Amino acid sequence: MHDLFRRYGMGLTYTFVGLTAFWLLVLVILPDFKLLEASFRPYLPIVDVGGPKDTYSFNNYMQIFGNEVDFNSFGLHFEIPARIKVFVLTIFYSAVVTLVTFLLAYPLCFYLAKVASNRSLPTLFLLLFVPLWVSEVLRSFAWYIILTLKGPLNAFLMAIGAIEKEIRWVEGYSPVVITLVYAYVLFMVFPLYNAMQSLDNNQLEAAEDLGAPWWKIHWRIVLPHSKPGIASGAVMVFMLSAGSLLVPAIINSTTGNWFTQTIQGIMMEGQDWNAGAAFAFMLLLFCTVAVTVAMRVFRVKLSDIAK
Repeated sequence: MHDLFRRYGMGLTYTFVGLTAFWLLVLVILPDFKLLEASFRPYLPIVDVGGPKDTYSFNNYMQIFGNEVDFNSFGLHFEIPARIKVFVLTIFYSAVVTLVTFLLAYPLCFYLAKVASNRSLPTLFLLLFVPLWVSEVLRSFAWYIILTLKGPLNAFLMAIGAIEKEIRWVEGYSPVVITLVYAYVLFMVFPLYNAMQSLDNNQLEAAEDLGAPWWKIHWRIVLPHSKPGIASGAVMVFMLSAGSLLVPAIINSTTGNWFTQTIQGIMMEGQDWNAGAAFAFMLLLFCTVAVTVAMRVFRVKLSDIAK
């Protein structure tokens, strides 16, 4: 706070702090607490709200265990509640999106940070920023058009003889994963690039002079140094993917339902905001626990991610 006073003055500092506190309290914390309180209350007609039927319970949370269906994925087959199945698959494919974005971003970031010349960096970053100038809705629709049965992807593959007939790409979770990777890969690129950029080139040159192979240089030097950037990017990509509603709604597949679509259906179509709030907090709680466990496993602190 002392540094802020010295840099911006008392008036501007209090303005920044006040606006930040207002945003956190009024637009984030209070609405979340209201939804949390509503998640423990039943969905009732307006005349019964506040009456003897309006009691706190876990009934809204228990609705996730209804309507059992077959779970036939990853070589497993058993009965499971339909909403838990969607929840598990959403978390799993969000982790897949996070892993794929890391595999795509890592070589790109290393090239930008340690190989590309300073003269070419502005052009390369401009090319990366261009997709962000287009709204996520249009980018998702573009991928939907690409992946449709008569879309350009099938036309191209048939033209070069790779396939004999059209493939139905918009089926299952694959199109959602592809579009989410495209939508959120830059959220992995930028923190990972910042982490790699701070790596001293002398360490890499010393390892090469001592005869270390390229894979060992990355495993023993680059990856450990990049852990804060990897953790920061992974947290953002995973949370954005698990909480995405726009992409799964546009890349719609009857066999690839996302858990956020379930929440939206309960809230908007069923008009049961209490049960929808309960499901939303279950997703938020599980994602928070998963991120915390991952940080423990990789021995990364929250302060490292915030850098």
